[in-house]
Formats: sequence, structure tokens, C-alpha cells
Amino acid sequence: MTAMSVSAVQCPAPSRSTTFAIVAGLACALAIGKALPVTMDTVSGVLAPLCATAADGSSLDKVEPIGSYALPNVPGKRVTIVRVSYGPGGFSRPHRHAGSVTAYITKGEIRSQLGGGPVETFGVGQSFFEPPGSTHLVSANASATEPAELIAVFVADEGAQLTTFLE
Repeated sequence: MTAMSVSAVQCPAPSRSTTFAIVAGLACALAIGKALPVTMDTVSGVLAPLCATAADGSSLDKVEPIGSYALPNVPGKRVTIVRVSYGPGGFSRPHRHAGSVTAYITKGEIRSQLGGGPVETFGVGQSFFEPPGSTHLVSANASATEPAELIAVFVADEGAQLTTFLE
């Protein structure tokens, strides 16, 4: 069962190169996520300044950098892949991202709400897209008893702060 949801926010269609970068990034994330161990200390040190951490979100979420790669066919852009793990009842504070984000659910169910759109629930094998700058009001584990996890693939400008938490 595979489903894809696009937020209710109206935005122009991404260019072919951006679409390719998102799809390629998601494919890489899935391959890397399956092949790599749970922790990536060597990558974490490089990506930590760009990614939100558990201290920035809630005590029940964890962001682990997986990889980050310059896109040679899209100068000035970079694809960054992270694993977001939510404990039972875990959540992230409201935030926005500098670039495009595609999220793929690998464990449990995730509740998500972008801007003024509806709260949606996504299960294993489903994905959702966040346009650059959209307000992510709800990002949470749908279960109070089971963990949940997603792989997020960012396509953003080189050196961009990937996540900004809202007050």
C-alpha cells in the first residue's frame, strides 16, 4: 500500500532537475538507510550544525544525519538525508525548512500538518512532501505506545540551515 500526499499549499511545479534530485535523494536515502548501522558518528560531526537535534525539538525525538552530497548537475544545491526517530508520543516542535523535503515512513505512523492544511497520518511505505519554507505545525508519532521513524531527504542551498524552529 503506497500513497503520496501533497500539501494544500499552492506552489509552482518543481523543475525537472529538482524533481530528479528529490527522487534520486529518496532512493539514496532508502539504500543508505537499509545498508548503514543505526548511528553514523563520522557523518554526524559534519552534518550536526545543519540539522535540528533532539535538544531543539522534544525530548522524545531524535535526528540522525545519514549523508550529505553536493548535486553536481544542480550547482549550489545539496541533498542531505537524515533519520528522524520518535519515541512513543514523540514529536517535533513547529518548524520550517530552507529547502524541499521528502519524508518516507520506515516505522510506525507519523502525524503531519503543513500550514493550514489538515492533520494527516502516514504509515510505513508512505511519503509526503514539504515545499521550501512551508510551516510544519505537526510532526509527531501517532502512537503513544510504539516508536515511529522516517527518512527525510532535503534538497537545499549549500550551507543552508535546514531546520528553523518557530516560537
